[in-house]
Amino acid sequence: MSTTRRTAPGLRAAAAALAALALGGCGIRSTPVPVDAGPAPSRASCAAPAAEEERRPGDGTVRADVFLVCGGAVSPVERTVPLGGSEPGPDTRLETARELLDELRENPSRAEREAGFGSSVPGELEIGGPGDGDPGGTLRLSRDPGGLPSFALAQIVCTFTGTAAAGQEDSVVLGGPARDGGGDPPLRYSCTEALRGSPEAAKTAGTPLP
Repeated sequence: MSTTRRTAPGLRAAAAALAALALGGCGIRSTPVPVDAGPAPSRASCAAPAAEEERRPGDGTVRADVFLVCGGAVSPVERTVPLGGSEPGPDTRLETARELLDELRENPSRAEREAGFGSSVPGELEIGGPGDGDPGGTLRLSRDPGGLPSFALAQIVCTFTGTAAAGQEDSVVLGGPARDGGGDPPLRYSCTEALRGSPEAAKTAGTPLP
């Protein structure tokens, strides 16, 4: 009886040691808390593919940069788009804006999708000219700019800036739907590096006109 009592604690200690060795050999962690290794690496290259159509003199098309979403930013891809008009003016501005908006609303090409590009611009979005009392270069969207997805607004601003849609200016004046009395005042937007790299900044990027 005395021998059994002396050896029982030793047996229990040996069993515990063996269990610990078994667990260690199987690679089992001592804590059940999972390790956060971060998101899976993205395979998107965000390398803009070449335009699928070659520009031919006199065919009524031009090359234009259209900004799409990739890797948490907006980046340009080159597209072949119809020429808005040969003479600058209000009609040319609006026609160019509509052509570019059409490009943004379309599904990206296969090559663009494979490179990781997409678009957040709503398919039903439309654009018109200035409302009553607006400056001549104003473009009014069928939805308030501030109510658009931030990526969509960044895409529109950067695609329009520097083209005939913005009067070749380095900014564009955008407003929401024109209502009785002219609608909400339009705001001026610029395609800054901050906006391109962090489209969330689009929500506060508009500045009042003088």
